[in-house]
Amino acid sequence: MGRLNQRAYRILKTESDRCPKNTPQARVQHRLLGEMLDDMRNEKGDPSGHDELRRKVRAFVPNFSIEAINRAAAANQPKPVASFLSVLGLGAVAATVTVGVIAVANLPYPMIRRPVANTAPLLLLPSFFSMDRNYRAAIANVEQADQLIDRATSGKDIERGAGHVAEAQTALDRLPVWFLGYEPRAYCTVFTCSWRFTYDEFESARKQIARLEARVFQERNALDAYEEAKSDLEAAQTSMAQAESDGDVDVALGLQQLALDNLLTVPQETIAGQLARQQAETADRTLAAATASVAQNIRTSDVVEAAKGFAMQAAVLSQNPPHAAAQWREVPALWEEATTKLEAVQPGDPSYREAQAKLAEYKSNISTTKIRLASEESATAAFDRANDLIPRWQALAAENPKNRQLVSLIQQIITQLDEIEAGTTPYANTQTLKQQANAALATLRGQ
Repeated sequence: MGRLNQRAYRILKTESDRCPKNTPQARVQHRLLGEMLDDMRNEKGDPSGHDELRRKVRAFVPNFSIEAINRAAAANQPKPVASFLSVLGLGAVAATVTVGVIAVANLPYPMIRRPVANTAPLLLLPSFFSMDRNYRAAIANVEQADQLIDRATSGKDIERGAGHVAEAQTALDRLPVWFLGYEPRAYCTVFTCSWRFTYDEFESARKQIARLEARVFQERNALDAYEEAKSDLEAAQTSMAQAESDGDVDVALGLQQLALDNLLTVPQETIAGQLARQQAETADRTLAAATASVAQNIRTSDVVEAAKGFAMQAAVLSQNPPHAAAQWREVPALWEEATTKLEAVQPGDPSYREAQAKLAEYKSNISTTKIRLASEESATAAFDRANDLIPRWQALAAENPKNRQLVSLIQQIITQLDEIEAGTTPYANTQTLKQQANAALATLRGQ
């Protein structure tokens, strides 16, 4: 028969399934509890009592319902057998008295036990059995807990180790202090005692259990800190992926760095600390790549903004024409500087498409500006040539107002003035000069 019957198992299993499991630690605790209940159901031996059930269940789930434990403990007890006192009569009474005497003899008081041990040591067999069982349980559980906790590879090992620590502490508490170093000869001759505990060994075991309890506490705290930092990191990475503005990106990067710092604060000597270091290495690479991308974005944006600055200066110089050739020469130089900066933006850069659109616009402006410059230079040259002919015409007119060469000179002057386009600096003066030349030509032809 198993140490936990089916009815008690269902009570505890139903309560475990009903309990909330909102955290990874809670899920691990209830899973380990289920494995322990399965082991007790299959383990042969006496039915587990209330104290044992309460201790074992709460070792895994500290806040487990005491009411459910009480019901399970009651259901796990074998049904009482009908009393045979009427049949056995005085024999049963004698047996009862004998049991009472043995119980009194096994009370944990040295003033009772020492005389009994000297005269009738066999009466102390129940105590010897209990001490032997508790000693073995304490040693075995300490060793298992030490292996699971000090060589843990996951949080599950820590939780199993915590259960063994609790069982070891319970077994150690059941060993009477007076028995330390005590060895009943009669019992040990027959059963071969294994529990030759000294005071030093007893204290060493207690210190070992205390150390393991502290380690379990530290590991659980570290695991909570790791899960929290991991959750914060995942949330920050999600925010980064959904960022729509530079401000959102800056906030997401700051949250990632904070979560990364929190991961590195998890004690490195714990299992959670080792997991946190691995997570931090991956997160650090991701953060470095994101930061580099943001830096590249900023650099590219700065280049585009600088190009726009040169373009703005060129546009300002181009306003309110006409302008002299010297000024028109400055404008394409500014457009060229803007295009040079934009050409430095490489495919794959965040501002590449904008840079290409501006590049096409600025190159078109360069072409337009060069045409305006050529028109200005041509107009200025034509105006200068016309002005150069005027002194010759005036000299000939002074010598002979009817000289036939005067008509030819006037026509040459008008031809040069006709080459001057609108929108150039000489254009306004050209119109006045053309009117004067046409009037002079009409006069000469009317003579």
